[in-house]
Parts: sequence; structure tokens; C-alpha cells
Amino acid sequence: MASESYLRWEPPDYDPDYEPDIREDEEEEEQPPDPAVDRAKDTIRAFFDVERTNVFYKQQLEVIFEGDFFHWVTSRALSELAAEGHIAVEREELPGTGNISYYHATTHRYWRRQAQDVIALVTQFSAPAFTAGLGAQGELLFEAALPTAGFLPKGRKVRAHGGKEWSETEHDLDRVFERDGIAYGAEIKNTLKYIPRDELTVKMRMCKHLGLRPLFIVRAAAKSYINEVRLAGGFTLVFKYQLYPFGQKAFADTVREALRVPVDSPARIADGTVQRFLNWHLKTLPKPKAENKDEVV
Repeated sequence: MASESYLRWEPPDYDPDYEPDIREDEEEEEQPPDPAVDRAKDTIRAFFDVERTNVFYKQQLEVIFEGDFFHWVTSRALSELAAEGHIAVEREELPGTGNISYYHATTHRYWRRQAQDVIALVTQFSAPAFTAGLGAQGELLFEAALPTAGFLPKGRKVRAHGGKEWSETEHDLDRVFERDGIAYGAEIKNTLKYIPRDELTVKMRMCKHLGLRPLFIVRAAAKSYINEVRLAGGFTLVFKYQLYPFGQKAFADTVREALRVPVDSPARIADGTVQRFLNWHLKTLPKPKAENKDEVV
């Protein structure tokens, strides 16, 4: 098992909003037709028929359409539409960071200046110091919110629990929360993109090994991920808006209005968000054994 690729994955220090560097010999292999991709292509073509004078970068579009399509479906639809000449794609290299791909209608003549405005915003909120603050903010807000519903923090950066220790990889779990004698291994992801599949797999295995219920607290998740966690006896708490650090509300408003992505800078987590997790927890509690009411004659 130690030779499997996902066991060699190590989490980055921060989560930039760029695509990783891709060499030409690492391009994706040709994939078979997918009805979901075809539907996404129709939706995106109609979108660009309306948005003829605007520019969008790839992950922005993945988030805009995430209510209807998985991120990877939107990504493939964009690639196919660009290859077919229905929309235009531009890619800019960002030395030491990666690339950013942005799309526009083929009839849009003045896209360059708009693209630079988009890149300027993305560069600002993808800076290492800012993304580190995003991660810390998500953990702080949920560490404060969950105890209001009785989920008490029992550990940070956890690699051992209940007399067992995880040693297969260098990963840890962000938090352990406990209520009603049930302990949850929590991973908190305050990012626009989904949790990477490699990381999801490892954290699920960690929870199983340590005897913890998996709890993924994320801005967004694919339904297939949510179902996988559910089948493992865990819960995925989706909070929808990326949480910007305190004091960054003006910047969050600018990003949300300019890029149409769900970001905000709240002082606390909404009660309804935590209540969803509490309701699920209470429903899954072991039912007490019925008392033996047989009378002795």
C-alpha cells in the first residue's frame, strides 16, 4: 500500500487559485463522450452568448456553474468548446506559481485589459500570506462555532487518537470534535476549489484507522464526494461562501462583485450552518435499548 501515489501526497503550505504547471506531455488523454459534459457545453455556450464582452478564468467558471455541474465537468466542457472554436481561451504563465486560463467570446476584441484586471485580483487573493490567512480563518471560525452546538474540540493537527497513531503518511487532521461520546475527525477547507481527491482519500482512511467519524467542513463539494463520506458514516458540512480574514470585507465585496464568486468576511458562522450538522448528528445517535418490561409472575 505504501507505494500508492496518494500516500506520497503532501499538502501545500497554501492553496493558490492557479492551475499547476502542466507540461505538454502531461495533457489529459482523450476521454469518451459524457452527457453531463454535453449539457455543460450547451449551458456555457448560452452563457457566452450573453457575456460577449466579459472575460472569465477557469476556476471562476467552475464555481459559477457548480450548482449544475461538477468542477471537472465544467473544465472539460470549456476545453472542448475552446478546441471546437466556440469560445476563445488564453493562458498566461505565472513564473513560480503556475498558469491561469481565461475564456471569452470569440467576437470580444478588447479582452486583454479585462484579463489583466482579472489576473490582478486573482494574484492578490492567491498570494501565500493571504491564502494562509484563509486557512486559519476557516479553522478559527468553525472552532468557535461548533462548541455552541455542543461539539467540543479535543485536538488540533491530530495524528493519534484512542491509542492509535497514523504513520502511513505525514498528514494530520485539522481538528477532533466530540459530542455524546462520538468523536469526529474534522478537515476544514476554506477554498474555492474542491478538496483534492488524493487528500479526501487519505483523510477518510485516517479517520477509519483512528476510530473517528469523518467530518469534512468545506465551501463546496461534489455530490459524489458527499456520498462517499456519508457511506463511511461521516458528514460533509458545506458552508458555500469562502471566508475572508477579519478586516477584509471590502476586498471580499470587490472580489464577489467583480468575479461573481461566493466570498465574504463574516464575524461568525451562521447558526443555521452548525444546526445542519447538529440535526444530522442527533439523527445518527445510537438508539437506547428498550427496557425489558416483562413481569415476573
